[in-house]
Amino acid sequence: MNEGNNRGNIKVGLNVGVVLKQDQRSGKITRGIVKRILTNSSHHPHGIKVELENGQVGRVKEIQEMRFEKTIT
Repeated sequence: MNEGNNRGNIKVGLNVGVVLKQDQRSGKITRGIVKRILTNSSHHPHGIKVELENGQVGRVKEIQEMRFEKTIT
């Protein structure tokens, strides 16, 4: 099962690979950082829909790694 199908696996700041609407036929993966989770249900068979930091919207097909931001105190 694809790990991008479960909302619980997706977090803001996560580095993911998504398929954009216009790339559904080809399956081309676009990489980016999750800005917002758009799917409300806990599971979606085609992947959880997210908005990336660059504004693009797609369904998660791959989860890469966590993005850590350094906080200066």
